[in-house]
Amino acid sequence: MSAIRSRPDSLVDLLRDMIAIKTVNARASGEAGTEGELAGYLEAVAGRAGLETRRLPVPGDLDNLLIMHESDAAYPWLLFVSHMDTVAVEGMTVDPFGGEIRDGRIHGRGACDTKATGAAALWSLMDYTESADQPNNLAILFSVDEEVGMTGAMHFVSHDLPRLGWTPTGVVIGEPTDLRPVTAHNGVMRWRIHTEGVSAHSSEPSAGRSAISMMVEVVRAIESRYIAKLEASHPLTGLAQCSINVIRGGTQVNIIPDHCEIDLDRRTVPGEEAGQVLPTVEKVLDELRRTNADLKVRQDEAFIVPALDPETNEAWSSYVRGALDRLGLPSDPVGAKYGTEASSFGQAGIAAVVLGPGSVAQAHTKDEWLEIDQLELASKVYLEIMRTRLPMPG
Repeated sequence: MSAIRSRPDSLVDLLRDMIAIKTVNARASGEAGTEGELAGYLEAVAGRAGLETRRLPVPGDLDNLLIMHESDAAYPWLLFVSHMDTVAVEGMTVDPFGGEIRDGRIHGRGACDTKATGAAALWSLMDYTESADQPNNLAILFSVDEEVGMTGAMHFVSHDLPRLGWTPTGVVIGEPTDLRPVTAHNGVMRWRIHTEGVSAHSSEPSAGRSAISMMVEVVRAIESRYIAKLEASHPLTGLAQCSINVIRGGTQVNIIPDHCEIDLDRRTVPGEEAGQVLPTVEKVLDELRRTNADLKVRQDEAFIVPALDPETNEAWSSYVRGALDRLGLPSDPVGAKYGTEASSFGQAGIAAVVLGPGSVAQAHTKDEWLEIDQLELASKVYLEIMRTRLPMPG
């Protein structure tokens, strides 16, 4: 990592510095607090540029970093959000922390998802503070734990935002969207289903009841009676989806297994009621229980990231799209099948649009990369959004 300067020599240097700092999500790496070093670097760069910074503690011994510039107390606030954590680096074919530049691309873990959005937003904010016309108050949230639990954004919305004394008129969530405005995306639900059997020696299987055999029935029923019948859809995000992606069971080859579990992933579409998913699956399980009195099956509570509904961000979307129009870029709203931190803000009634450089197809890959042209264009887009006058609050 290069030495901290009052301002890196270029936007590319800023991104390379960020890539050089390992921030693999702790739940993937087993290393706690990896985002802290990056927060410290960004805090120092922002502070030396005259920007206000705050560390905001998040449960789990983590800190979000909030960077702010207030032009006038009466002006509206805009918030940009970029997460600091990345996915794991095992199997990468490039140096994950090298920031290598080759053929107009910068390589490394986080180059696309999403250190580029954070670098572009911070660079644009530093440019903004040097301009004569500053019609908005601006903030950047560098969040933690997006890749697994989204706890950073959730805690910021529920705990910190009510205490700041201001509420953003609109939020730009930095994710790789090819600089297309994502105004709707699907929600995510993840939960576990367990079957309980009776262990016995494998020389006498009839003395036990196999939890794996029970789970075979459960999987078949869910796939045929629930997943196959999903019909919910949205014009921007497509069909609702559900899949069974992990199974665990048994302890030893000569023991009848007394426990088995599966992990499910469900993608809800905007307008769909996530709270109805588990009760609907429970009806399928009840049908199995009626036909098999020995079946013991239960569901855990679900982890839920709500969908982003475009009806919550129409005015803000128009504002963001106007900035793209002025730069001659595509501005038609699009949807995404994945979930983002935008849903936390949408649930709180705060308009959010997802917008950033690069493609999701480049994220999480063995040679993750970003076109440098996209990085520089993103900075221009973010600065145009920052410089566009919003209606005064009230």
